Amino acid sequence: MTITLERAARGATRLRLTHDFADAAHRDHHVQGWRYQLSVFANVVANTLHADPAARVDAWFSIWSESNARAVDAALATIASPDVRVRDRFSCLEGAADVGEHIRASQRYMPGVRLQRDGQVEHCQGTVLAHWTATGPDGRERGRGTNVFTLDAEERIESVTGFWRPA
Repeated sequence: MTITLERAARGATRLRLTHDFADAAHRDHHVQGWRYQLSVFANVVANTLHADPAARVDAWFSIWSESNARAVDAALATIASPDVRVRDRFSCLEGAADVGEHIRASQRYMPGVRLQRDGQVEHCQGTVLAHWTATGPDGRERGRGTNVFTLDAEERIESVTGFWRPA
C-alpha cells in the first residue's frame, strides 16, 4: 500500500491510498473498507477541528440582533470567513462587508427581531445544520427555519444557506 498526501483547495490535504496487488479483484475487495475507514477518520478530524459548532452558530444568530455597526463587523471578522457567502429568501451575499450591511438593513426593516437557535445542531465533516426561530420585540414568533452552515479549516463560517418558514 502506498499513501500520498497532496495539497488541495482551501488549505485542505488530500490523502491517496493505492493498493498494489497483482490481482485486480483482490485489490478491489479493499476499496469499500478504505472508504469506510477514511470517512471515520474524516469525522474524527472534523469533530476535533470543530469541537463546538453550536457556539459558532449561536454567535452567528446573535450578530443579527447587534445594533452597533463596529460590533457587527468585529464579530463577523471573528466567526466568519472574509469571503463568507449567505443565501436565503432575502439574501444573496458575498463577503463579510456585504453581510454586515445586510444585517444593519435587516434591523432597519425588522427592528427588534431576534434569531435564536432552536434545538441541537447537527454536524458532519464541517457542515452544520441548525434550526432557529425569529421572534419580534413582543416575544411572538415571526418565523422559523433551518440554516446549513459550512465551516472552513480555521473554524470560521464559510457559507450559510437559510430556509425560512413563516410563522
